[in-house]
Amino acid sequence: MQMTDNPTRAGFAAIIGAPNAGKSTLVNQLVGRKVSIVTHKVQTTRFQVRGVAIVARTQIVLVDTPGVFAPRRRLDRAMVAAAWAGADDADVIVHVVDAPAQSLVFAGKAKGQDARSGQDVDRVIEGLRNADRKAVLALNKIDGMKREELFVITQTLFESGVYDEVFMISALKGDGTQALGEHLAKSMPEGPWLYPEDQIADLPERLLAAEVTREKLFLRVHDELPYNAMVETETWEEHRDGSVKIDQAIILDAERHKPIVVGKGGAVIKEIGQKAREELQDQLGRKVHLFLRVIVKPGWQEQRGRYTSIGLDFEA
Repeated sequence: MQMTDNPTRAGFAAIIGAPNAGKSTLVNQLVGRKVSIVTHKVQTTRFQVRGVAIVARTQIVLVDTPGVFAPRRRLDRAMVAAAWAGADDADVIVHVVDAPAQSLVFAGKAKGQDARSGQDVDRVIEGLRNADRKAVLALNKIDGMKREELFVITQTLFESGVYDEVFMISALKGDGTQALGEHLAKSMPEGPWLYPEDQIADLPERLLAAEVTREKLFLRVHDELPYNAMVETETWEEHRDGSVKIDQAIILDAERHKPIVVGKGGAVIKEIGQKAREELQDQLGRKVHLFLRVIVKPGWQEQRGRYTSIGLDFEA
């Protein structure tokens, strides 16, 4: 889209941060539609997902990246590499920080996931410093926090020297996100829009379908199932009536996890399929026939093809 009276702007904003900081929720909020899956499970986002937000005459391509954390396995390393690759290519970097967790860190009271979140914040700061990049600090989940707590977090993090702006937000409720979006719009370079006006995401439909099902899987069994489960769209058949038939495989690493996903009498996988089908019909705007099967492939995380299919670097 290009108009003549005032110049248009377009560019990329990378959303980085620790797992579960609220990056995907923020991207969805800024786009105004769901483009990235959100679950209770840490490290849900595995590759770069691009959501397209429009603010006045500016198109902001929001790159939702995997969390920055301490990698232990090949999949972890590939995810962290994808996060930094998204930041390297961006016009603006937004570092989303879980404010309540960071407040506990600074108070010396953080434990478990909150403590790991604080360590991951330090990793992001170190990465920004090494890359000689400045970032916008987005303190998220501020609901119910005291002004004094937020001031301490802001002051302490700004002493690192890697931030040039700060925004207090609730990505879930939308508080403060409009101001953040307007700031990002002003930071984009002048130029024609990169995507059609009605496009809200840059994600192939087959991959979108797999991500929707993976979200429903983790929302249903996140307490019992490791995060390394995968969903793969095997076939995609277009029908003359406009509907689509989708066959997907839920790939697990161990046989003991299969009964958890299937459930008694197939009840769990049926529920997962129903919820995924309902959302896909809403996302695609047409009738969806979704068929799921569960297969066990020990060591799938060491198979190169699993990485290239979703844009991850196997050698990271």
